[in-house]
Amino acid sequence: MKTGSKSEGPSAPAPRRDPYEVLSVSRDSTDQDIKTAYRKLALKYHPDKNGSNPEASELFKEVAYSYSILSDPEKRRQYDSAGFEALDASGMDMEIDLSNLGTVNTMFAALFSKLGVPIKTTVSANVLEEALNGTVTVRPLPIGTSVSGKVDKQCAHFFGVTINEEQAQAGIAIRVTSTSQSKFKLLFFEHDVSGGYSLAIQEDSEKTGKVTSAGLYFLHFQVYRMDSTVNALAMAKDPEAAFFKSLEGLQPCEVSELKAGTHIFAVYGDNFFKTAAYTIEALCTKDYAETTEKLKDVEAQILRKRNELRQFETEYRKALARFQEVTKRYNEEKQSVDELLKQRDGIHASFTITKAPNPIGAGVTSNGSSSKSTGDSSKVENQGDDGTSDEKERSFKKRWFNIPRGSDKKLG
Repeated sequence: MKTGSKSEGPSAPAPRRDPYEVLSVSRDSTDQDIKTAYRKLALKYHPDKNGSNPEASELFKEVAYSYSILSDPEKRRQYDSAGFEALDASGMDMEIDLSNLGTVNTMFAALFSKLGVPIKTTVSANVLEEALNGTVTVRPLPIGTSVSGKVDKQCAHFFGVTINEEQAQAGIAIRVTSTSQSKFKLLFFEHDVSGGYSLAIQEDSEKTGKVTSAGLYFLHFQVYRMDSTVNALAMAKDPEAAFFKSLEGLQPCEVSELKAGTHIFAVYGDNFFKTAAYTIEALCTKDYAETTEKLKDVEAQILRKRNELRQFETEYRKALARFQEVTKRYNEEKQSVDELLKQRDGIHASFTITKAPNPIGAGVTSNGSSSKSTGDSSKVENQGDDGTSDEKERSFKKRWFNIPRGSDKKLG
């Protein structure tokens, strides 16, 4: 496969090679084949073992990046269908090993972790190698008991949980809590052919109320874990994606049930600067049959809802784009109508508010003096030279009131 484009973030190596080529596996490889190849290469190139070889650090990142694609069924499907472009569109995150960063970089990572940026750390190569060599100390953890302790940063405490056939059939649960809100990982190891233990599952602690906790469940059906960091960076870029991607973190556990025998778990100190205080407990789920059935039903509903959301997101995006389009046109049309009405009001105002000019000579004589009022003018026009008009009017009024003309002097 040709080299893809460079990644924008620090998590993906550039240029990027085909993940199958990086892990030296075929496209039809099983999940177990991919996991085995990753473990060997991760230990080979881990910075803890190659402090003087900077190239090994880059190879380790490339191996981890490739595994983060092929170990996730959905990301593997996206890559197989459309290459890196499909992954870039949906957002990618990967694990970062902080066991050998040094003080400055560790402080930098701790700061971002407190700000809410998801930093997913890997388990130290020293711990993985000691487990693979079988040189770790394993403490017994009987079913129904709990053990408390403190584990140093980037170190692990190992526990062996022995179960019988009945307990294996009913299912078991391993849970770890920290009242001091320490950051830790709960690890499950499988027995390796070399005689040691290889890491199979890791569960990061999460804050719940006033404690941090993590749990692994091995029941008689497929169980899932919720990875809160899945697509977290994509959500930060697109807040609306937070809803549609909220169920993408539900991932199937590689191991869903255990056989009778002894199984190895570990609590790994994931704090940046201090030890992690914890309490680990092993339980048989026989007494929680109703609860486990509810869990099975709810997770089945979540899986169906996740598929529905994937389809609905496509519909929503199209509808949103159309809404934005008509909203833009609405604003443009409104602005156009408002402008036309404003122009119209201005034209009307020029007719109804502004006074028309006076006719030439109106109210002013030719020599500039004011003329008499209309009433005065009419009186002047109707009055004769000898004043006969006024005389006739007085005579008419006297006759109308039957007042003899000869009595004017008497009345006066």
